[in-house]
Amino acid sequence: MTIIYLLLTISVLVAVFFFIAFVISVRDGQYDDTYTPSIRMLFEDELIEEVSSEKPKTKNDNQ
Repeated sequence: MTIIYLLLTISVLVAVFFFIAFVISVRDGQYDDTYTPSIRMLFEDELIEEVSSEKPKTKNDNQ
């Protein structure tokens, strides 16, 4: 029974360690995307043209 308490304590400590490491990395901007916003304007028009060029489907198109 003692080993269960020991393993539970160790697993909680490891989980807390990884959670603290995650919070620190998010605060430092590790997951910030600095590249995509600068190129988004280059590809935005193509997406809009593809959506607008598709004609709406009607019931007769399936036959």
